[in-house]
Amino acid sequence: MSKAFTKEDDGPKAERLPDLPQSRHPNYVTAEGLRSLQERLERRRADLRELREVPDEERDHYEVAVVERDIRFLETRVGNAILVDPDTLDPEQVGFGAEVDVLDEDERAATYRIVGEDQADPSRGWVAPFSPLAVALRSARVGDEVTWRRPSGTAHLEVVAIRYPGRTI
Repeated sequence: MSKAFTKEDDGPKAERLPDLPQSRHPNYVTAEGLRSLQERLERRRADLRELREVPDEERDHYEVAVVERDIRFLETRVGNAILVDPDTLDPEQVGFGAEVDVLDEDERAATYRIVGEDQADPSRGWVAPFSPLAVALRSARVGDEVTWRRPSGTAHLEVVAIRYPGRTI
């Protein structure tokens, strides 16, 4: 077909960006973690609506592609979410959603909370369920000592308290 009969340029539209990688782990979430994912998804959908209101010739098509990619990622995260009800867990054993007080070998106290990957924030002591720390703490009870294998060396932690935020029973 001759180029004279084809539309060469529809404008500066960006192609679909590759999807962001998804975790290979099950997507366990706390109730607040699921709410946060849903809120992030709604914000990105609102961003897309705003971008689409801009006239096509003024629209940043790359930004549209980024927002569309973010929406696909978040839709998958929400769709794959496995909500863990803290009321179904043994309150005397560390599990998903637990907030755990520990003492290290030098009697320094720390508190960690096992949350979903999207909610993890090491600066707050919130760790993902498949992190080395969460794996070390899993199933421990008050009084147990666990071994945490870190890149900087092994640490021994004593579990001194376990709480489940959001627990109602």
